[in-house]
Amino acid sequence: MTAETRPWTATDLYDMHLITDLRLSPDGRHIIYTQQRVDPKTEKKYSNLWLVESDANGRPSRQFTYGDQNDNSPRWSPDGQSVAFLSNRTNEKLAQLYIIPLHGGEARPVTDTKGMIGGFEWSPDGTKFVITLLEMDDDVKEREADEQKKKLGVVARHITNLTYKFNGHGYLPQNKFHLWLVDAETGELTQLTEGKFAEESPQWSPDGSHILFLSDRSDNPQQGLITDEEEMYVIPAEGGEMREIKAHDGRKSSPRWSPDGQHIAYLGAPEKPGKWWQNNELYVVSATGGDARSLTAVHDWDCAPNTLGDFGSPPDMITPTWSADGQSIFVVVERHGGEFLAKIPLAEPEKPTIFLNDGLVNGFISLSQAQDRLAFYRATPTDPCQIFVQDFPEGEAKQRTAVNETLLTTRQFGELEEVWVPSADGYKVQGWILKPHGFVEGESYPAVLEIHGGPQTQYGRTFMHEFQYLAAQGYVVFYCNPRGGQGYGNAHASAIYNQWGTVDFDDLMAFTDYVSGQSYVDSDRLGIVGGSYGGYMTMHILGRDQRFKAAVPQRMVSNLISFYGSSDMNWGAKYLVGLEGNPWDNLEDYWRMSPISLIGNVTTPTLVIHSEADYRCDKEQAEQVFVALKTRGIDTEMVLFPDENHGLSRGGRTDRRVARLTHISRWLDTYLQPEKVQEGEEEEGQGE
Repeated sequence: MTAETRPWTATDLYDMHLITDLRLSPDGRHIIYTQQRVDPKTEKKYSNLWLVESDANGRPSRQFTYGDQNDNSPRWSPDGQSVAFLSNRTNEKLAQLYIIPLHGGEARPVTDTKGMIGGFEWSPDGTKFVITLLEMDDDVKEREADEQKKKLGVVARHITNLTYKFNGHGYLPQNKFHLWLVDAETGELTQLTEGKFAEESPQWSPDGSHILFLSDRSDNPQQGLITDEEEMYVIPAEGGEMREIKAHDGRKSSPRWSPDGQHIAYLGAPEKPGKWWQNNELYVVSATGGDARSLTAVHDWDCAPNTLGDFGSPPDMITPTWSADGQSIFVVVERHGGEFLAKIPLAEPEKPTIFLNDGLVNGFISLSQAQDRLAFYRATPTDPCQIFVQDFPEGEAKQRTAVNETLLTTRQFGELEEVWVPSADGYKVQGWILKPHGFVEGESYPAVLEIHGGPQTQYGRTFMHEFQYLAAQGYVVFYCNPRGGQGYGNAHASAIYNQWGTVDFDDLMAFTDYVSGQSYVDSDRLGIVGGSYGGYMTMHILGRDQRFKAAVPQRMVSNLISFYGSSDMNWGAKYLVGLEGNPWDNLEDYWRMSPISLIGNVTTPTLVIHSEADYRCDKEQAEQVFVALKTRGIDTEMVLFPDENHGLSRGGRTDRRVARLTHISRWLDTYLQPEKVQEGEEEEGQGE
């Protein structure tokens, strides 16, 4: 601790900027990226484009677009002379497609559509875009045309689709995302697809003659959810009859043409239906369809960025990238709390080359056209986001941004230790122990177990503001990756399929035993905090173990019977948990794995936190726990956040994120550090 630094506070969230996307120019000389900031006066988040030279000795970053708007998804033109991006600069609620020259000039609007653009991609010759566009429902168009009706709002929602709501988006429109062409010069729109099925992830063929996309064209098509029914299709670029590319029979995402257009690489899972725990594997199939081959099954790798932080939303799936010669594929792999880049040769997939295995490559990877330079986004436990560049493949990674530099150099970080601990059956569990700021050897501290959500995610070597904040409040913070999550292979992930609350409970308790046995931990002052699946496990643990003196379950699942149907996953909830059949056919198993079934055993003071617009885990899941504990006379409070969804802790309105952290520390302090609370009350009284 020095005079120049201070502990982390909840309000530091206002000063933190976030990198949300990056792209290396085709010639490898420049990086365009998106940087988000918070306006503390309005609580709005704005993002602009920034530009930095990729050369390690180049000039520092400079802002490329300005204004209180959201400029997102920058994409270089094929010749590298301009950048296309989405922006809501003329309509806060509706983004349009813009183009801005690299060497100066104003951004030019390309589209003026009344629909929502979901994504876009330049054609290989730079003359067109393919976009996914969601046209507004007729009732919405009519309501917008009549100002009085607009003020009155929706009279009724007529729902006919099984998938009718989605967390973070609310109730879904009846229309679907479809493929459209956009002329890059005139903005003229040409519709390629229509009907009741949605299309997504369009990709131009290398010669620009066809467009590849994904679509769920099953009897009950889903939109926005994890689905096992999406297949790959291809359509002529000028429109016409589409054809399915037959491949393996499991989940598919992120398709990408080979340089010669003869093959397609994509991510997928080997089996369906359900089994959402399966690794995302890298597949290759002929562009005409046929037997698909997994290149990563031999390694038992999960090719996905599922490492959790609390600084922005989790990154989208990273699309596989072909080598220039078409003989290998680059893919990001998560493993043991980290993420790295792997180059998989088609001829010998069992002999990959590993890059960037010394930290966390979290979210975005971009290669130059010649594939001699690589730009990527890296997070560490002491830095949430920076862009690095490496001359590929032998060069040394060089940091090219200094986002949040002042903030990071003036805050204190607790000492972090990584450990592997044997569980009850000897299985090794990886975890981390964060010591309090200002840790003094020989003193004893209260400790808090944090449990991640998912469960198909992992904690890892990334930045967690919440953990640093709790360490600043005087807590040892400990967290691990119990069985049921990703990053350790299929056996690890599938261990709790239809068995939530079994070996995952054993792993978490074994890790707690290890930490509470450390000389600097006061085992009589243990707290427990968790969100989503972590909220589920928090309540499950409280029903079986009374060692914790304070608990904060958040955005929880408490009753699997009512979770089915109330979640935006609706019937898919059974695939998440691994339950057989529907609740009305299998009430016993749904109840057996529900923490609410153990609520009569809970004695721990519990603060329940939930968001009112959480469509993933409806607030009724929290209300059941709150009412049950209150009825039983357990010290219990509930904090609900209006207008927030399941992602409050990562991307919610900043004042609500601050309030959430303040409530957590208040509750923990009340039961684990009562002397601190008393001192605070005395100081407040003296101030009066």
